[in-house]
Amino acid sequence: MSNLQTLPVLPLKNAVLYPHTIAPLAASRVISVQAIEAAATSEEKELAVFAQRDASQDAPAADGLFPFGTRAVIKRMVRDGDGIQLIVQGVERVALSRVLETEPYLKAEVEPKPLVPDEGPEVEALQRQLLELGAKIQELSQSARLIDFNSLVQQLDNPLQLVYLLASFVSLDLEKAEAILEAPSHLEAMKRLHENLQHEVLILELQSKIVTQAKSEISRDQREYFLRQQLRAIQEELGESDPETAVTQELKEQIRQAELPDEVRQECDRQLTRLEMIPSASPEHQVVRSYLELVPELPWNTLTEDHLDLKRAQQILDEDHYGLDKIKERIIEHLAVMKLNPHAHAPILCFVGPPGVGKTSLGKSIARALGRKFERFSLGGLHDEAELRGHRRTYIGAMPGRIIQSMRRAGARNPLLMLDEVDKLGHDFRGDPAAALLEILDPAQNDTFRDNYLDLPFDLSKVFFILTANTTDSIPRPLLDRVELIRISGYTDEEKREIAQRYLLPRRRSEAGLTEEQLVVPDETMMHIINRYTRESGVRELERVLGSLARKMARRVAEGEAPSATVHVDGLRNLLGKERFFMEEARQKLPAGVATGLAWTPFGGDVLYIEAIRLPDGEKLRITGQLGSVMQESAQAAQSYLLAHAGDLGLEDHTSGVHLHVPAGAVPKDGPSAGVTIAVAMASLYAEIPVRADTAMTGEITLSGLVLPVGGIKEKVLAARRAGIKRVILPQSNEQDLTDLPPHVREEIEFVLAERIEDVLAAAIPQLADRLQKVPAQESR
Repeated sequence: MSNLQTLPVLPLKNAVLYPHTIAPLAASRVISVQAIEAAATSEEKELAVFAQRDASQDAPAADGLFPFGTRAVIKRMVRDGDGIQLIVQGVERVALSRVLETEPYLKAEVEPKPLVPDEGPEVEALQRQLLELGAKIQELSQSARLIDFNSLVQQLDNPLQLVYLLASFVSLDLEKAEAILEAPSHLEAMKRLHENLQHEVLILELQSKIVTQAKSEISRDQREYFLRQQLRAIQEELGESDPETAVTQELKEQIRQAELPDEVRQECDRQLTRLEMIPSASPEHQVVRSYLELVPELPWNTLTEDHLDLKRAQQILDEDHYGLDKIKERIIEHLAVMKLNPHAHAPILCFVGPPGVGKTSLGKSIARALGRKFERFSLGGLHDEAELRGHRRTYIGAMPGRIIQSMRRAGARNPLLMLDEVDKLGHDFRGDPAAALLEILDPAQNDTFRDNYLDLPFDLSKVFFILTANTTDSIPRPLLDRVELIRISGYTDEEKREIAQRYLLPRRRSEAGLTEEQLVVPDETMMHIINRYTRESGVRELERVLGSLARKMARRVAEGEAPSATVHVDGLRNLLGKERFFMEEARQKLPAGVATGLAWTPFGGDVLYIEAIRLPDGEKLRITGQLGSVMQESAQAAQSYLLAHAGDLGLEDHTSGVHLHVPAGAVPKDGPSAGVTIAVAMASLYAEIPVRADTAMTGEITLSGLVLPVGGIKEKVLAARRAGIKRVILPQSNEQDLTDLPPHVREEIEFVLAERIEDVLAAAIPQLADRLQKVPAQESR
């Protein structure tokens, strides 16, 4: 005989009803309300209560319910608007057999699944443990204290009822609560509940400990306060001053001795009054005290005397730096102005150049020549405007900005302040540091600069600001308008040799503990190091290589060897390893379609080869090598011009497409200066005549055939010289830039100045010159 029973199903969200327990429930879903009403109208008033797996489902199907539930009897029911409030009592555990109906409510066949009682010492031991844990939870939990636990336990008939009772008033996860209901035996149900109760006791004990510690901290603070009051009373009776009073008196004395403007002194007096009223235990006490310690330490009226001896300044600059004549001349000019007009505004300079050309060290030399204090900090990666303007004194940990901190360290109102890496400033939701620099660097505003922390006007007009950058592309235009740009180009090989012999080698030799006799590097060896072990515009890598050389020699000396003090070229491989750079020997003969170009980068000039090959008919131009939009347009303009004037230029086979590639494909490239190089490479490909291998070129082209001027001429020419190129084609308008080159560089390299693309083709591809016909220049209005 089957014992299946058909009952309305009440699905529960995030709750499990156990047998032998009474629980209040609330129902508002349509299927729940309909199921309750159907059960209430029946004679037994019974329904099956099952927990649903997903609480987000309003109408769960059979697979959305857990397999085990509880047959329950409705004890009381009250309608509440659209919902129902009811109290049910669990009768027995049942299993879901099959769902008969889903509309208008769930109706299913359920099968009773009673558990066979277990007996034995393990059951008795677990029962005692559960009683102890239940009593402990009642002691620790505020909500459990409302339940008369002892009277409920006395009414229980078997251990399973104890399990269901304890599980019903302990907050368990849905899966853990259902696992207890699904336990196959009394013993297993008791084990599962025991594990959950142990975890609950641990959590409640930790919560109690945290609350106790918090109360203890409050009690300790009150105790310390009363002890301090007693100590103060004892010190007053003995005529002794307490530490707080001593600190306040010391601050008053510092402020009295400092030469402060009237506005600043009034603010200090006001803050001193506040300090005396704030308890020392208050966090605000430390904020005010730090502020009062800062103000008298700032150089409000302290100025260092400038050294205005022009000859001595020139001597110092020459001692510290080789070359850089234009920059030295600019500094001497400023000294002359200061000598004639002491009230002139300090200049705001911005040194722009590749890494390692001496921008920062030049600032130190200028400070030494002027006799001023030198301070510097880096702006690279700075995102927060408060780093410059300071933090407001509204929270613990507030501090002045870097400008005021630098003035505090300098101890004078007219230091030389160097701001490095201004081109690497960032900005985000915390503000724009570049905008803050506008006020700091503006002579019309910085005489009353207000730091957020200081909140007093501070005069920065006497500060000699020097900014450094690798490029001006990322510097905002309004900021560039505040500064005087001084570009520092790369060094020639001869200048690097002199710098290395005068400054780098002695410094590295001294750091390695060697004497001048223990390490000698002749000029020939130094030039070999420059050409074969470094490839840069500055001298930073060269200094590292010389440092490695000095360490190698120091080890030999320390090991008792007697090496030769002079380093020769043939001994460099043993000391520095294999050579890292070579002259462009593989490009001494260029095939048709390859031309040598010159490029400018933030790290100096560079030589790049533009390669072109033919493609089958159907694709006019393919471009690779990570070229930017400007460079791609230059390639399109070059091809359009050559195809439009193929007959005049002597180009016969120009019907096939072209694949243009610039090596070093992983490096992005852009800019207009490769226009002439691309045009020459394509013309060489169409004419099947190679370009002169000793010739490099740069310049922008137009569709009318003009060659326009470009920038970075000095860096590009020096890069060509480093690569062994002896002939350079430049736009005619860049002739004036040749004066920036050292005389010996102008003598070594042959310069060809071009106004039109035909001039470039004739100079780069001599065999094409015989066929070349001059294209008439287009009229411009």
